[in-house]
Amino acid sequence: MIVLGALFSYFAPMERLGIVCLSAVEAGLVRFSFPDLFAIHFTDAIGASLSVAVVIMAQTLLAENNYALKRGYKLNDNQEILAFSLGNFASAFTGCCPVNGSVPRTAMNDQYDGKTQLTGIIAGITMIFVLLFATGFIGYLPVPVLTAVVMTALIGGLEFKLAAKLKRSGKSEFYIFMGAFFAVLILGTINGVLVGIILSFAAVILRASNPPRCFLGILPGHDDFYDISQFNQIYSIEHVVLYRFTSDLFFANVGIFQSDIEESLLDDTRAVIVDASGIGSIDSTAAERLMLLYEALKKRGVAFYLTGHMAALNDQMRTLGIGELIQNGAVRRTIEKALAEIGLEKPYPVRGIRKGARSVAAKRAESMLHEFLWAYGSDCEAEMERQIHKQIEELQRTGDMETLIHGSWNQLDEMDEDEWLEHLEAHLAEIARISGKDEQQIALEFERRRLHLAEKIAREHPDLAKRFTERRELLDAHLKAHRPDVYEKIISLRGKI
Repeated sequence: MIVLGALFSYFAPMERLGIVCLSAVEAGLVRFSFPDLFAIHFTDAIGASLSVAVVIMAQTLLAENNYALKRGYKLNDNQEILAFSLGNFASAFTGCCPVNGSVPRTAMNDQYDGKTQLTGIIAGITMIFVLLFATGFIGYLPVPVLTAVVMTALIGGLEFKLAAKLKRSGKSEFYIFMGAFFAVLILGTINGVLVGIILSFAAVILRASNPPRCFLGILPGHDDFYDISQFNQIYSIEHVVLYRFTSDLFFANVGIFQSDIEESLLDDTRAVIVDASGIGSIDSTAAERLMLLYEALKKRGVAFYLTGHMAALNDQMRTLGIGELIQNGAVRRTIEKALAEIGLEKPYPVRGIRKGARSVAAKRAESMLHEFLWAYGSDCEAEMERQIHKQIEELQRTGDMETLIHGSWNQLDEMDEDEWLEHLEAHLAEIARISGKDEQQIALEFERRRLHLAEKIAREHPDLAKRFTERRELLDAHLKAHRPDVYEKIISLRGKI
């Protein structure tokens, strides 16, 4: 419709409509000439060139990588930039426009399913033909025709769905999107792209200055260290501050790093251990602050350790003049080695274990699926039910009971798999109807799997065997409270096994 409207306007009297036509284009191919280096003031040329270069780089790399991702091929960004740089250098001797990965041409090529370099060759040959034989016709085309062609090509490349997605998932990115969009409309393409780039860099700095971080603790019976805020059965190690920081350490965020640690110190704190596995680099300002923090903690009698980082970070620390941390033993390869340095061995003493009777609901909350809880947080229970329904639908299609028992999370540990079985038992009647087996037979399969889990945990983790039994009682109590009909049926079926 845009093209038809533009073409229709072509037939109206141009003097009355005030439509601007393309100026007459001289026929023939380009002529080579040496550029006049003094035609424009050097400072003006530098400013304009930088703006054009930024637009070319942003437009080219973003458009090309977007289409490469859609079509499943790979790009070498450095090679692309080099190619365009050489192309623009050559264009200075022919007087052509700056060379870049044109979004309209790329969108049009994709729209008509162009898949090889042959499309570019044909486009080049066509352009040569136009320059040699069709320049007279071009002189009578109104500018709206060119605008319509470009707009038609770009319609397919507009990311309306992306804007809606950004608004739902990340408002900061949505604001950048809209800022760049309106900047292009109001300020023009070059200034609009520059605004988008500046907003993107500002967002990166803001995110890096307030990175994800947490304090760590242990879950009794498990070897790993977990975010204490994850759920309430993770306890901090007594006399120790375990801190994880997941960003490069630099001038904009080292203050947060320092204040988090200082505010976490207690009167009985003996050591601060930083899980630095997420720290890839450190700048000079952060290095200086890190050394000051180390000295301040040392005066208070608190040991300080960096652990888990790449070896390259140690080289960087030596280069920045804080190799003293390494020499003084403040750098350890693992958290366990740092704990051993201050005389703590497994099982580690923990702080804040609650004593006294707890309700079934409270015990249940502390016994939730660890893997699911890590993945889905507060949506753990709801997501587990969604997974159960998904597996039941899969059972209806395949009839595979073994896959149903394990689910898509087939690497769950024994505690977690027992929880999965308890949720399956709540759907016993539905599973029996779909599979064609009777309920007693299915309950028997579930119970055999549960006995296998109990034997395995008693064999491999004898210290957890009692807890496994206690946890089974909690799961039964939960089933009885929420589905008493299913509970009575399960208990009666178990008695026949």
